[in-house]
Amino acid sequence: MFRQQKPKRLKSDSERDEIVGIVKYHRGFSSSFLNNQRDIVVWLPKGYNSYKKKEQRYAVLYMHDGQNILDPKTAYAGKDWRVDETLSKLIRKRKIKDLIVVGIYNTPERLDEYSWSDKGQLYLKFIVEELKPFIDSNYRTLTDRENTAMIGSSMGGLISFYAGWFYSEVFSKVGCMSSSFYYHNDHALKLVEDYKGPKKNVKFYIDHGEDGLIRGQRMFCLLTQKGYVLGQDIDYYYAPGAEHNEKEWAARLERPLLFFFRKT
Repeated sequence: MFRQQKPKRLKSDSERDEIVGIVKYHRGFSSSFLNNQRDIVVWLPKGYNSYKKKEQRYAVLYMHDGQNILDPKTAYAGKDWRVDETLSKLIRKRKIKDLIVVGIYNTPERLDEYSWSDKGQLYLKFIVEELKPFIDSNYRTLTDRENTAMIGSSMGGLISFYAGWFYSEVFSKVGCMSSSFYYHNDHALKLVEDYKGPKKNVKFYIDHGEDGLIRGQRMFCLLTQKGYVLGQDIDYYYAPGAEHNEKEWAARLERPLLFFFRKT
């Protein structure tokens, strides 16, 4: 049922000399909810500033651990997600529509901000009520839920799940890669298991390597029990032998991007 993808070769970090596309930084972006600051990086596709596309508006993908998604110089252990390369390739081949990526840097309070703690709930309010309005005001975005998505990994995958579950009026698509569903005594799993309401109107992408085998499969099964249909509003991928790091997430990134943004 679940086909294994063979990761495609990407340039090594030593071969990369620049980020592909246009990058804008918003340093020290403040949150009144969290009473802290963080950097925000915005990736714009090729042609965003061209005269021919001056009226075009774009879907937006929000990503956590923003320092890890584009630039090996800022990424953990010098390995980034290669979001710029993967998106540029898929857009160039006309496999997905053009989109903007907003990378949200983490802070020393990452665990609290990426879980369903008081601070995690405020972190989501920060994204929805402070960051998204700023992005929509300063970039040519498509602001509706159908064109707003989120992807994260590990704890970032966990908070992405909560974003979709509790803010389905804002996010229509959430990607949970190698997610820490075990955190806080399996809170996310129990939340879905105990849910009795109508199916959330959200597309979920769930994957994992060896590290998240039990809970990743469990979350997928729980969501299908709630009515989600594989290939329609949920996708699942198990990467045998995959480690828990940016290199592996980079290798798997095409799959959720195609699931969420494929041109029809």
